[in-house]
Amino acid sequence: MSFLQLLWFVLIGVLFAGFFFLDGFDYGVGMAVETLAHNESERDQLVRTIGPVWDANEVWLITAGGAMFASFPYWYASLFSGYYLILMIILAGLIIRGVSFEFRKNSPMSQKRIWDWALAIGSAIVPFFLGIMFVSMIHGMPIDANGNFHAGFFDYFNWLSVVGGIALLLLTYLHGINYIALKTTGPVQERARNYAEFLYWILYAGEVVFALLLIFMTDFMAVHPVGTIIMLILIVGFSVLAQVETFAGHELIAFISSGLTLVSLVILIFIGLFPRVLISSISPKYSILIQNASSTEYTLTVMTIATCCLLPFVLAYTIWAYWIFRKRIAMPAIPEVK
Repeated sequence: MSFLQLLWFVLIGVLFAGFFFLDGFDYGVGMAVETLAHNESERDQLVRTIGPVWDANEVWLITAGGAMFASFPYWYASLFSGYYLILMIILAGLIIRGVSFEFRKNSPMSQKRIWDWALAIGSAIVPFFLGIMFVSMIHGMPIDANGNFHAGFFDYFNWLSVVGGIALLLLTYLHGINYIALKTTGPVQERARNYAEFLYWILYAGEVVFALLLIFMTDFMAVHPVGTIIMLILIVGFSVLAQVETFAGHELIAFISSGLTLVSLVILIFIGLFPRVLISSISPKYSILIQNASSTEYTLTVMTIATCCLLPFVLAYTIWAYWIFRKRIAMPAIPEVK
């Protein structure tokens, strides 16, 4: 394995971590439109918190997929063909969610509720099925010597993957609630705090179940025991910190902590995969390794140079955008009837 192969494996992990940190709260806010808000004014208030940033946040997912295609084409080909149906469901969720912002803004009041539900449902579909995909991937899939999947329903949907999907769904929802508490004022902010304080107790139970299933249904403890234990501790630790800071009213620290919980989960997955990119349940020799799945050294070199030139501008623009829209969002004023 060369340095550039290892570098791009890490960079793809960084892109997915950035996606879940940034777009994760978008999905949480989208779900909260139907589960947290009590009226149309509160729903508008929630949508306004992510209105300027949600589409930019999704670019991280597109970039991660593009980087995988360019740097590890064999990984990309096997993953996208093997998870074709699940990725189509994820794409449908992204489309439903994306168009709902415009349609709810321009639709008459009688149709607006349809698009509120579309936003909530689309926001729930994406993290749940991404969790199914990533967690079934670390469980191991029936991949043959040519990198082809021979999977049935229960290879995708097993105890570990379903618990992982639900856990990721809950993590993104809590991340969104912490963002709402950070970005809003009024009743919806207080309600977000109350929801978070309650839901973290459910999350702890889910994290324990996920950790036990991970230990007994994957080879993580055999391949990377120290890294696995450290990341599981960090996942629980950041969750506890987020709940403690929610109780204390420190919204920014709670939000960062919930985001780091998602980042720690991504790191756990990539540590467990290393030095593989896909795990074969048929035979370990059929697992796809980093060194076998990558592009040529020349391609990786060109990509590295381009990334070093462009990444500072992307990060600078992202930071600037969040700084510009840093103010809290109040509930829209309702004009008096004369």
